[in-house]
Amino acid sequence: MFDSKLRPWIDPPLNRLGLALARRGITADQVTVAGAVAGGVAGLAIGLQQPLAGLALIALSRLLDGLDGAIARATRPTDFGGYLDILCDYVFYLAVPLGFGLAEPAHLPYALALVASFTLTAVSFLAYATLAAKRGLESVSHGAKSFFYSTGLAEGAETIAAFVLMCLFPAAFPVIASLFTVLCLLTVVQRSLIARAEFRQDR
Repeated sequence: MFDSKLRPWIDPPLNRLGLALARRGITADQVTVAGAVAGGVAGLAIGLQQPLAGLALIALSRLLDGLDGAIARATRPTDFGGYLDILCDYVFYLAVPLGFGLAEPAHLPYALALVASFTLTAVSFLAYATLAAKRGLESVSHGAKSFFYSTGLAEGAETIAAFVLMCLFPAAFPVIASLFTVLCLLTVVQRSLIARAEFRQDR
């Protein structure tokens, strides 16, 4: 929901840093994988009941996630880079809630419900992108991307905000996870209604 509004503020400094890293021979794919590793370790730290360490790793993971696109724009974006980026994003999105479920067994049902809602959100997002590509649709509101990014109530900025709150207030994980699960499901409904309006008629 807020991703496109934040891009004008975030992209300029990321682009400058991405250009500097590209000049040093660092590739976008390397940074993408590093971001996924940081996200996975964040989930592990949270599972070991170290949520503040997890929070620091979440911040690192998302910084790297922003930098990979900046490096790609400074060099040559590839379709494989786009594939790797979305795959590694979901390593991060799944690792963090599962970490909270491991840290406190009573929280596991809430973690699994959130993971399930992320899965449905991903399916709706990727299905929409596939059909949008088939019809030649383009969107620049989320910056230059390898495929169509459809807007939703729950996007990257909202997810990161929820994860930050979980790390700062781990005892409130069930409440935060439940609210965000509902937001994800509403996003699926929202995107499905948009898809119905956009793709109902064959072209």
